[in-house]
Amino acid sequence: MKPNKEVKLYTNRSIIRFEGTDFLGQVGIDGRIFKALTLARISVGVISQQAIENGLSILVQSHEAQKAIECLELEFKEERITRKVRSIFSIDAVSVLAFECDDYGGLSKELARNAIFPLILSQVSSENRVNIVVTSSQDEKAKSIIESELFGKPKIVHLAIIGHGNVGGTLIEQILDSRNEIRRRKNLDLRIVCIANSEKQVFNPLGLDSKWRAALESSAIPMDLPTLVKELSSHQLENLIAVDNTGSKDFVQHYAYLVENGFDLVSSNKIFNTLPIETYRSLRKLLAKNTKRYLYETNVGAGLPLIDTIKLLHLSGENITRIKGVFSGSLSYLFNQYSQGSQAFSQVLSEAIDKGFTEPDPREDLCGMDVARKLLILARELDLENELADIDIENLIPESLRSGSKESFFERLSQLDSPYEARRKSLKQGHVLRYVGDLYGDLNQEKGKLEVKLVELPVHSPLGQLKGSDSVFEIYTESYAQQPIVIMGAGAGAKVTARGVFGDLLRISDTK
Repeated sequence: MKPNKEVKLYTNRSIIRFEGTDFLGQVGIDGRIFKALTLARISVGVISQQAIENGLSILVQSHEAQKAIECLELEFKEERITRKVRSIFSIDAVSVLAFECDDYGGLSKELARNAIFPLILSQVSSENRVNIVVTSSQDEKAKSIIESELFGKPKIVHLAIIGHGNVGGTLIEQILDSRNEIRRRKNLDLRIVCIANSEKQVFNPLGLDSKWRAALESSAIPMDLPTLVKELSSHQLENLIAVDNTGSKDFVQHYAYLVENGFDLVSSNKIFNTLPIETYRSLRKLLAKNTKRYLYETNVGAGLPLIDTIKLLHLSGENITRIKGVFSGSLSYLFNQYSQGSQAFSQVLSEAIDKGFTEPDPREDLCGMDVARKLLILARELDLENELADIDIENLIPESLRSGSKESFFERLSQLDSPYEARRKSLKQGHVLRYVGDLYGDLNQEKGKLEVKLVELPVHSPLGQLKGSDSVFEIYTESYAQQPIVIMGAGAGAKVTARGVFGDLLRISDTK
């Protein structure tokens, strides 16, 4: 029999809790309760016995809760004296959802993912009838989830997007442009309910539209996560995903808070995954406890399927022995252009800056820390315990240029030319320079060896034949010892990275 495609919602209910010694097997308790309440003209909706808790739960109309307590206190006066009945009290502001369901087990998991745990569950298996009692603050959210899971209603996923720069702004536009098509193809309704930066936020429970920039500009609401969480909770929004498109060291400190308040996480910000290993593992435990997910495919390789490939290989038992590659699209472009050309290093760097391939201060790329973070993230996907301090990093900036303002660095760019011209002239015939991250050693131990260095490679090797700002990764395993798995493609760019974040969003949404 197909379920009746309707969820009935009954509000303004109270639970009367009746607690005492173990009532299991005691004859007449239920009858006395019903009789006393019937004589008092009080309608009883559901009665549920929890033997482990030594109690009974009776559902009544909210306006009759106090009368029901007084009635039962009188009926069980002797038992109250002997302490066989310890207490009779009400739990107010609850609602009942009634529906037909063939498999409540699967539905209960979806409710639990949204932190909805019924106070009372009543099932009539012969008729597939289910009644659940939830707090009034969660009833509409529970109703929406049930209708999505059982009756094919589009699943609503609510997105809070933090950061709207190149990647964040592009992602927002991609979601808005694709929303109708995703709803049609995947039966998913993606709603951007919050957009925020470090200073302020804008919120709309029905979803922000193409005018989001103007809405954010005119918003007077300061950026404050507790305020955001409170707002989302007050509107009973289910299936929450927080998207971190910042590069902020501060915002990653809030990941645990977001998980505890019902959010899954998607992030293009690689900082959290390179924090001390105990912090890294603590979040994973919290995610498991709260049945939440954290996806970050774009942390390494922008839109390339690198992290997911490594995860699958590792989980399948494939022994990964080495990971080597050009991790930075910025530095890929820089040395692809420089190695076989005749321009001065400062000229090529200036071109990379003008094309937007580097950070506003290119020293953030040239120092090697970005590549080091990416390499560490991959090491931790293999359950290694390495820290940033374990990585041998070749800083590409001469010591005399490492300090000072960005402007003073630009004024002295020509000081880079002489040392790099010497390296180009020393190249063997048919070789090129590449800035390479390398993870190797006995990767079955607690730690591997991690190096980030400028190296000389044959131009026809997988790492040597790169073009433009592409990235390339070689994954060596016991099965692929001589011929590694090679993943190559666009390793930088707002559109590519945003599309990768979008992919992570859809993967989480599809599993909700």
